[in-house]
Amino acid sequence: MTDTAFRPIDVAPGSPIGTATGRRDGRAKVTGGARYAAEHLPEGLLHAVQVTSTVPAGTITALDTAEAEAMPGVRLVLTHRNADPLFPAVMYPFGAAFQSLLPLQDERIRFSGQVIALVVADTFEQATEAASRVRAKYDTAAFVPDATHPRARVFGTEVCGEMADVVPNMERGDAEAALAEAPVTLDVTYTTPRHYHAAMELHSTTAEWSPQGTLTVWEPTQWIAGARATFAAWFKLPVERVRVISPYIGGGFGSKGGAHPHAALAIMAAHMLGRPVKLVLTRPQQFTCTSPRPATRNRVRLGADRDGKLTALTYDSVNEISLDDLYVEPSGGIAALSYTVPHVRLEYRFVRVNAVTPGSMRGPGEAVGSFALESAMDELAVALDLDPIELRLRNYSERDQVADKPWSAKHLRTAYEQGASAFGWSGRDPRPGSMREGHELIGMGMAGAYFPSYGYPSAAKVRVNADGSVEVVSAGTDIGTGTYTLLAQVAADVFGVPADTVTVRLGDSAYPQAAVSGGSMLAGSLAPVAHQAATAARDELIQLASALPASPVYGRKAGDIRLGGGRVLLKGSPATGISIAELLSASHRDAVEAERDTFGDISPQDRSENAGTLKFLRLPSAGARSVYSWGAVFAEVGVDKDLGTIRLRRLVGSYDCGRVLNPTTARSQLLGAMVMASGAALLEAGTVDTRQGRLTNPNLAEYMVPVNADIPDIEVLFVNEPDPDSNTLGSRGIGEMGMTGTIAAIANAVHHATGRRVRDLPILMEKTL
Repeated sequence: MTDTAFRPIDVAPGSPIGTATGRRDGRAKVTGGARYAAEHLPEGLLHAVQVTSTVPAGTITALDTAEAEAMPGVRLVLTHRNADPLFPAVMYPFGAAFQSLLPLQDERIRFSGQVIALVVADTFEQATEAASRVRAKYDTAAFVPDATHPRARVFGTEVCGEMADVVPNMERGDAEAALAEAPVTLDVTYTTPRHYHAAMELHSTTAEWSPQGTLTVWEPTQWIAGARATFAAWFKLPVERVRVISPYIGGGFGSKGGAHPHAALAIMAAHMLGRPVKLVLTRPQQFTCTSPRPATRNRVRLGADRDGKLTALTYDSVNEISLDDLYVEPSGGIAALSYTVPHVRLEYRFVRVNAVTPGSMRGPGEAVGSFALESAMDELAVALDLDPIELRLRNYSERDQVADKPWSAKHLRTAYEQGASAFGWSGRDPRPGSMREGHELIGMGMAGAYFPSYGYPSAAKVRVNADGSVEVVSAGTDIGTGTYTLLAQVAADVFGVPADTVTVRLGDSAYPQAAVSGGSMLAGSLAPVAHQAATAARDELIQLASALPASPVYGRKAGDIRLGGGRVLLKGSPATGISIAELLSASHRDAVEAERDTFGDISPQDRSENAGTLKFLRLPSAGARSVYSWGAVFAEVGVDKDLGTIRLRRLVGSYDCGRVLNPTTARSQLLGAMVMASGAALLEAGTVDTRQGRLTNPNLAEYMVPVNADIPDIEVLFVNEPDPDSNTLGSRGIGEMGMTGTIAAIANAVHHATGRRVRDLPILMEKTL
């Protein structure tokens, strides 16, 4: 173990870093100037449409494609009978392949909605019509539609094979003995349904092969390097021959953090036809061909003394997995370290179902786990007649008990106080059902929030052009989180120019490698290295100015020179200086360019071979102190006393996320996640017809997500204290924090309003009566 504490940079008053700044990409997006992957139209483009299975299990016995192939404009009908071979790629959580299923490689059906054919035609309309003419017959087999079905079987790590090591079971002390001795115990189970990402932008792939055998793919992906490595593996290509471009993403929430099988089909068809091919999934295919959050069942047992001090905790989680793959929804991990508990046991088990392989969705593990743990803590507070905040303070965790390390910079007490004050928590009558307003029962609930702070080696290039303009370049992506804006801010801080004058280029594998835009790690991984690259370019400009005889700062020490307003200036004498454009011209330079990375002593070969893996992921406990973000969420609901309808009235979130680099985009991220969590609490559920083994609501008409009318005023507050253990900017991730705590806060508020404890999401009106 090494002490990896950084020295956060000094941020001067008025610096672009920490200043509320609007999104750089906002205007382009609302005016149509931002071109998404599916909007790229290479010359000679063909259009592809998938055909999917209508049964959940069995084999294809006949596949009639003759009518489709005879239709106007149809160029290819791809099935398991004529598909090119595909090869395995590194699976999540080690790589970017979300599913081991390689499409159209055999006749076996694993789930309803599995791709059985791909139709490629001159136009989208021709391909769609031809796809409707493909006829399949099946030899059906028994299936397990969901984890509640009589045929469902619960398994432990014995089903995991070589993946058993990724199952985060753990035990500290003797939880069973401590529970048996505890004077106060709680034994409750919470369930969550399948949740779907429901991003506005549909998944798509546009693929084009060059005559030289190189492949270019326009793909909405959160992880350029991961997608590139997966595409190369599927087709046994050197990764250098694959280019992935993704400058804008219209919502990912984890579903675009890796590569899905549909991309392989578009690439394959383009190769077979020698023309570019575009495939855009339909909205229902978003639900069946990409990886949702799995349904879970979470049993929480707490033991405590009569003063509320926790003595034992067990967390037993069961989540759905597919027939072929293992995916762990790590919902119990936070339970082992959120509060001081001497005796803890976590165990994960699984149910194989006939459904697409599940995967990461915003706040993977923590969103579900915080609902269960923070609801259980509320139940314990009620049982002990303690204020929910007081119970949490009595069990406040001063160190990471799992890693046995102190926390880096934890200001959760401040977040509690700040949030409670803004919310008016002191005015809450603790008795359930005691607060009313007209025909509504008023409930107030709160919950803790938490998320680990990950990091990944990244690189950025900064270029100062002959005209003095500044560019920042990296393969990192902006999924709506504000990466374009943030990188402009850090470069502007170094060069002393307005942030809106800095050009940022992102989302291309030809650019310097960057972390995945997931796990709330991109800003903390990429912004510091962009700052380093900008500093290196600035220092080179200063050296040029000091060494140039014609320069007004000739012969001056570097410490006496600064940059500002596009000029190299003598400190304390703003009239003494030279413009960057004049300096470069006089120095016979077209530009000054610097590239920096944080790969350290990782060899170039190792870096290249593992670019599409998570081998170099920096875990929260990698240093001498564990790095997490913390927070508290407060919710107020109104429940109609006659109808049971639930109205969300207020939300307040108070967050300790290190230094806030841009209050505008940070607030937007947390607000958006709180809205998303509100949907999980009150609306969202993938429902299955257990007779047919298929989803009944794979669309945005029946898979309910929040709209403006569902969401009240939301207040987001920051502690805003730099964390010296996170990175040189002192920031921590925020993109997923709002997903944690919010669901439980709403559930606890519903209990406070009605006296009814709803432990099965979503919280519907019929469950409150």
